[in-house]
Amino acid sequence: MKVRDYECDLQGIVNNANYQHYLEHTRHEFLLSIGLSFADMSAQGYDFVISKVTLNYKVPLRSRDEFRSQLYVTKEGIKYVFHQEIIRAADNKVCLKGTVESVCIHEGKLIRETPFDEILKPYLIAQS
Repeated sequence: MKVRDYECDLQGIVNNANYQHYLEHTRHEFLLSIGLSFADMSAQGYDFVISKVTLNYKVPLRSRDEFRSQLYVTKEGIKYVFHQEIIRAADNKVCLKGTVESVCIHEGKLIRETPFDEILKPYLIAQS
């Protein structure tokens, strides 16, 4: 991805809130790539919702910086945890490390097992 001018603040660096947009876009693209669509899930009564976000800002991105956003997923009890990094392409510096915890709700109730567990299973990294 590439930083757009309007994502920067007066200091010339990416505004902190925009990093969450980058992370969200990465999660959505990942899920779409394995056949999971939020629209389709919602139509079936399933909603994945964010329960906690932890972000550690390391090095700022600036206008027109190119970067990659990567993730891996773990399952911890009822939570899916997306471990994400944003890395500046020019020098491979880690700009942000974050974890995004999500839970699944079916028809308004928090659930432990979901029909999506099998779809996500090949992508889950075991926690030690």
